[in-house]
Amino acid sequence: MKYREEFPRDVEMREMWIPMRDGTRLHARVWLPTDAVEEPVPALLEYLPYRKGDWTAPRDAERHPYYAGHGYASVRVDLRGAGNSEGVMLDEYSPQELEDGVAVIEWLAAQPWCTGSVGMFGISWGGFNSLQIAALRPEALKAVVTVCSTDDRYDNDVHYTGGSVLGIDMAGWSGTMLAFTSRPPDPAAVGEDWLPMWKQRLDALEPFVHTWLDHQARDGYWRHGSVCEDYSAVQAAVLAVGGWADPYRDTVLRLAENLPGPVRGILGPWAHQYPDRPLEPGPQIGFLQETLRWWDHWLKGADNGAMDTPLLRSYIQEPVPPATAYAVREGRWVSDDAWPSPSTEWTERALGRGDDAGPVVVRSPQHTGVDAGRFFPYGNATDLPPDQREEDGRSTCFDSAPLERRTEILGRARVRLRLDCDRPKGTVVVRVCDVAPDGSSTLVTRGVLNLSSRQGRDRVVPWDPGTPEDVEVELTGTGYAFPEGHRIRVAVSTAYWPWVWPQPDGEALTVWPARSALLLPERRGGFDEGRAAVEFDEPEQAAPLPVVLGEGERRPERLVTHDVGTGEWVLDVDPNYGGSRTYPDGLVYTEKAREYYRIRVDDPLSAVAGSRWEIRMQREGWDITVRTSSELTATAEHFIVQSAVEAVSGGDTVATREWRREIPRTAG
Repeated sequence: MKYREEFPRDVEMREMWIPMRDGTRLHARVWLPTDAVEEPVPALLEYLPYRKGDWTAPRDAERHPYYAGHGYASVRVDLRGAGNSEGVMLDEYSPQELEDGVAVIEWLAAQPWCTGSVGMFGISWGGFNSLQIAALRPEALKAVVTVCSTDDRYDNDVHYTGGSVLGIDMAGWSGTMLAFTSRPPDPAAVGEDWLPMWKQRLDALEPFVHTWLDHQARDGYWRHGSVCEDYSAVQAAVLAVGGWADPYRDTVLRLAENLPGPVRGILGPWAHQYPDRPLEPGPQIGFLQETLRWWDHWLKGADNGAMDTPLLRSYIQEPVPPATAYAVREGRWVSDDAWPSPSTEWTERALGRGDDAGPVVVRSPQHTGVDAGRFFPYGNATDLPPDQREEDGRSTCFDSAPLERRTEILGRARVRLRLDCDRPKGTVVVRVCDVAPDGSSTLVTRGVLNLSSRQGRDRVVPWDPGTPEDVEVELTGTGYAFPEGHRIRVAVSTAYWPWVWPQPDGEALTVWPARSALLLPERRGGFDEGRAAVEFDEPEQAAPLPVVLGEGERRPERLVTHDVGTGEWVLDVDPNYGGSRTYPDGLVYTEKAREYYRIRVDDPLSAVAGSRWEIRMQREGWDITVRTSSELTATAEHFIVQSAVEAVSGGDTVATREWRREIPRTAG
């Protein structure tokens, strides 16, 4: 990593208030060239709920001064009701959030230091709303860089997957957002108004999970903000970036295929992080330089070859022994000028071979999935799935013969299954693994299908037991090379806890292997010969923010325990978002978080998903603590959500809130 302290233009940082149409003010931190009024520059916006004053401050310092030093006003804005902005925040990606975003862009374009051209960028939430606001077509927004984001809020986010309720983040992320939305503004930024602003936020609190579970099929709530509903609405130039270890990676493929306007895609081996950050898995790339070329082309009119690159640049991962982290994931970069690409051809491999062709019954223990790894890998030591042999033993597996040649895949594989379910509700989970000659099993890709959503995510169609059907499970995208002599394993299960909330009846599936198949997007041998090599600059950033990390409590990031007597399995997780930090301005920020997931091996109704948070913020004369708890359970008929918040200032209770909701199970 190269750290830059000198840039072509000198940089200053300003704090500003941006007025919204209803009079609410959003707080902004703006890095811009010192001579921007004399020589105006385009503006770049990153628009988030994650608190620029503390939580994202180290990451912001890496990139915003960098852009400003190269001739941009780089702007970081807290969403309404978050960080130091006024108002309240009631949900993610609300119409109010998007309306405010358009107003921010219009305000930026009208400033004397701005040329009138605006770009928008972000990772995860900021990548989501960059696309969503682009679909609203504010005149000044010319280009977007969206990283680790989704175009489909229902089936490719933290709430549902394959039409199934996500146990691990439906509860865990809602608990995280309850803690985050309970935090106060900083009196160093807003003055004495901090306490009434905080009380306003606390009075308006409602756990997001209530709304998410009220919409268990793809309806208007989820269609709002899902740009896949109308790709043609996005006319700004889009650079889409993702990582094979990130759950949102398929968005890059869909955007490359469907956006009608200027688009480019990059897919590397990365986790849920900007790909210049020194976090596992690598290798990292010069992401800031890559995006700077994008901005210079679309916001300054530079003829710099930004659009001369291939439509899609992807990383084909080499086979490796299974591990929960890799400093560098070995592989090679390839390029495609169209997507779907003529570089791939679909091959079909029947699951049944010889004596294996008869029908088989799949009924998995409920703790199948404890070795799934983290839903959102952040570059931590325990993020990725370990050796899958134990998971394979809890599943029904179909192995290929040893491969006679190296087989590379790029894209989204599919598995077609001829099956029957013995209940009206059921789930099928498919994993594809690379099995080495020593028996080790490396997860390559996976997919989930709630059988009641097999005819569309917008409807619930119960299964008719005794009536076999052909269903297709689409797996997450990947670039991977299976070596000669290895086997390709297709593992099928009816459970995947805690990723997927279990159906209430403990269903069994009958699968006909001879009428089922794995469909692989194989990269054609020799296609890449003669094509220009894909190359990136070495990563560089602005000088890091001098933050002092606290030692904190040392505890395992992921701990699995099994009570042999009761058959209960417990996954205990420390999300490890950053822990305790002391900032240069004197703020001491401490957070402790724990997520837990429990289930008994033979009882799908024993599932429990919960989280506990404690956040403390201190300055001289100011000391606040927020404690939250969230827990999700279910009966056969209802989901049950229980949540609580306690907010304390200087030892005095500012507010306590408690909720209990029972929500009917429909699609879930």
